[in-house]
Amino acid sequence: MLINNRRGVVVVWIQSVVCLVALLCSSPLFAGPKIQTWETPNGAKVLFVPAPELPMMDIRVVFDAGSARDADKPGLAQLTASLLSQGAGEWNADQLAGRMEGVGASFGTSAARDMAWATVRTLIEPKALNTALETLSAVIAKPRFEAVDFNRTREAMQIGLRQSEQNPASVVSKAFFSQVFAGHPYASHPSGSQKSLAAMVRDDLIHMHKTYYVARNAVVAIVGAIDRQQAEQIATQVTAGLAKGEHAPALPAVTLATQGVTENITFPSSQSHIRLGQPGMSRGDPDYFVLYVGNHILGGSGLVSLLSDEVREKRGLSYSVYSYFNPMREAGPFIMGAQTKNAQAQEALAVMRKTLQDFIDKGPTQAQLFASKQNITGGFPLRIASNKDIVSYLAMLGFYGLPLDYLDTFVSKIEAITAEQIRDAFQRRLHPDKFVTIVVGNPDAAPGS
Repeated sequence: MLINNRRGVVVVWIQSVVCLVALLCSSPLFAGPKIQTWETPNGAKVLFVPAPELPMMDIRVVFDAGSARDADKPGLAQLTASLLSQGAGEWNADQLAGRMEGVGASFGTSAARDMAWATVRTLIEPKALNTALETLSAVIAKPRFEAVDFNRTREAMQIGLRQSEQNPASVVSKAFFSQVFAGHPYASHPSGSQKSLAAMVRDDLIHMHKTYYVARNAVVAIVGAIDRQQAEQIATQVTAGLAKGEHAPALPAVTLATQGVTENITFPSSQSHIRLGQPGMSRGDPDYFVLYVGNHILGGSGLVSLLSDEVREKRGLSYSVYSYFNPMREAGPFIMGAQTKNAQAQEALAVMRKTLQDFIDKGPTQAQLFASKQNITGGFPLRIASNKDIVSYLAMLGFYGLPLDYLDTFVSKIEAITAEQIRDAFQRRLHPDKFVTIVVGNPDAAPGS
């Protein structure tokens, strides 16, 4: 009996916390971290949030140097970013890793379609901080691009490509982007192709780095137990080795296809992977929040979404079905996806299309909209609960030029959205008759085929 009572107390306590979070999110009392911004002497943009609670600092340096800048060498941005940590300044890869591990710091580099970045997490104890900052500065400004490291990393990427060819999820994703963004820099996969990687030489990386890893093409995001003066010194130190350079030129606009495309790719699997969609929206799009909430109802809220209800719960056609917008510098994709048995692929696809069209025609009910708002605003504080979360947001805000009050106004903008706004936006922005549809699977393996 005592155990039951304690469980009851715990349940009541959890319910109280949930209610308190919801109350804070729905009231003017909720506010995001206060963001400070400036430029380094050589032109890098800096965003900073003091976080004195823990004796740590997170820093992320982002460059407009993603795979959209690969031009005719797909995979170049990712290969360049990968090699940053394989030797820089006075140190080879093992020495770089040893320096960071010796002071309990961690670091990493990577690239996606829009951006490339380097991150560091370190204690603010002087030795640890100085070592981490000195290492980061060398990594972004003085990579060695040694031939042995170049060959090893390129080979690893080629092995990864071969492995991805055996993964239907990877196959459907690459085919989808290739069709949706045909003729645009977003079309090629960041990991490139066997042909493009084989043709690369060390000078390609040197040119990529010289062109795009420059101060005016960089955003520095800092969160930690330091003050403004320290943050200014840190940002200046980290970027001091970068040439001023120029910001990368604007990317071409993404255009919507004039007609739909359907591609069926035969793959030896018992499951079919479905992907359909079109160009969706960019970061900073005026319809961003409306489309975000609408999609949360349609297919972005997991098992309680409309797609999950129609495809999974009512018909048992797929364990996982979803939709989402992936906003980028130019219009990123709107994607609907599912994985189902080969024999059920066409039925699942038909239900997904009908569910979307019904939502476009009718929009959400008031009950659906209310539940979605509660879910989004209730979970928002957890999305900015750690320094790591905040530094990622800062980098995103700085990179895409979003308002500094983005986190402060997020909840209020979500709450202000109406069902009519969602219906209007989805009717204006989504055109199912012009969708790209990719199905990767083995229809010959279906029973009765």
